[in-house]
Amino acid sequence: MTTEQPRPRWSGPVAPAVGDSAIQDVLTRLDEPVYVLRGPHGLGAATGGTAGPGGEHEIVAAAPALGPERLGSAAFLRAHGVRQAYMSGAMAGGIASADLVIAMARAGYLASYGAAGLLPETVERALQRFAAEIPGLPYACNLIHSPSEERLERTAVELYLKHRVPCVEASAFLGLTPHLVRYRLAGLRAGGPHGVVAENKVIAKISRTEIAELFMRPAPEAMVSALLADGAITAEQARLAARVPLADDITVEADSGGHTDRRPLPAQLPVILRQRDALMKELGHPVRIRVGAAGGIGTPDAAWAAFAMGADYVVTGSVNQSCVEAGTSDRVKEMLARAELADCEMAPAADMFEMGVELQVLKRGTLFPMRAKLLYELYRDHDGLDAIPAPVRARIEQQIFRRPLADVWADTAAYFERRDPAQLARAAENPKRRAALVFRWYLGMASRWATTGDEDRAVDYQIWCGPAMGAFNDWVRGTYLAAPRNRRVADVAHHLMTGAAFHQRLSLLRAAGLALSPAIAAYPVPHPDAAEQVLS
Repeated sequence: MTTEQPRPRWSGPVAPAVGDSAIQDVLTRLDEPVYVLRGPHGLGAATGGTAGPGGEHEIVAAAPALGPERLGSAAFLRAHGVRQAYMSGAMAGGIASADLVIAMARAGYLASYGAAGLLPETVERALQRFAAEIPGLPYACNLIHSPSEERLERTAVELYLKHRVPCVEASAFLGLTPHLVRYRLAGLRAGGPHGVVAENKVIAKISRTEIAELFMRPAPEAMVSALLADGAITAEQARLAARVPLADDITVEADSGGHTDRRPLPAQLPVILRQRDALMKELGHPVRIRVGAAGGIGTPDAAWAAFAMGADYVVTGSVNQSCVEAGTSDRVKEMLARAELADCEMAPAADMFEMGVELQVLKRGTLFPMRAKLLYELYRDHDGLDAIPAPVRARIEQQIFRRPLADVWADTAAYFERRDPAQLARAAENPKRRAALVFRWYLGMASRWATTGDEDRAVDYQIWCGPAMGAFNDWVRGTYLAAPRNRRVADVAHHLMTGAAFHQRLSLLRAAGLALSPAIAAYPVPHPDAAEQVLS
């Protein structure tokens, strides 16, 4: 027979806070240990004080000081020089703008510049700004797989090497390319505790195990040999290539905006974590590859859930697109701020149009998803523009393109003459390829119309968006963050991470058997003055 031991008692200089609002306030003081107490006036909470045999308040549960900087991997913080294991992912076309990257870097977070789809001169101007305005601070640049426009990928890598970009976020890769491998290997040098230092960091965004494995292993020997033969890397870099994985970090992308397989994070993340552990054991890499979580991270609860499942860091995307610093129009930001959980749909992707690859976009307030799907069906079912039935062609010219397709082709040809003439050579004797380029004109322009806020084309806006946007809007409803003009990217990061740490504290208290009322167990969005004080 066992006798239940008496609970320890608490005594302190001030009375415990009593009542839902007061208890919640105490629980948000994450840099102090907290005690949940039962006393003459019911349930209360306090920081400070002492635990022992005396005192009139019984300690029901306790939690240590655990701030947002303790979430995730300390190795991620050291490797990237950041304060918290949080990253703002790239949004193509400069939506993840230079202003956004600079604001995040100054606040101690990592952000990836949305270089995909931009002209080289635009990317170079951004890189020059980073060197001038945030020297020595963390940042990354996006490198998107461009199977139909190899020149874009090559040019981007050349710029990144020229400007010594410290980190690349590789996204939408269907396989490894020489350009990506070149970036990684060109930063290798002998040294460090393990004999090799990788100065060019790679964060690979993946959603499939077979792609994850490519990034977890060293660069393929055949690619290494070819790069060495071309003079793209040195003999020492070729020798060191076998000693490091291609990526330092693997971001598991779940149901996100843009390119996504819409897989649920709770199913996907554990699989990749086990895969990482097995490969690390097989390969014997001395430095552990970190695994992060992206897709659906729009609330503190979701961020904490990712960390609780073992994520080393979290990545946000959609929620940043509605922030002040995002490189998109005010009209789009207002549309995003009204989005609800089910307001997203899949539509053909411009960069992988011929392959039938889709991405997730906002459907509320725009006809883009429906119109883009129609164009892909026409491409799939016909051998070229001339094979499209005349009534159908006339309808899409009037309703979608608003001009003759011949004029669209003339503009498309002029564009690729400047950007990638090889595309025109491929289309010269291939009517179906020419149709693809014309239809991709609409998809590309739909993104530009959204970014610039072209009012005449509002129904055609292509806005990359995932369900995290609706979740975020629901969470901040009734607070200062409900209005896009108040959404600053570092402020959003601060609240998501602080709220995640708050939910970590709640989980510890629940594990001690404490049942918390809903009024206590929701992280409150503070007044903006309090947030500005913290961020300063």
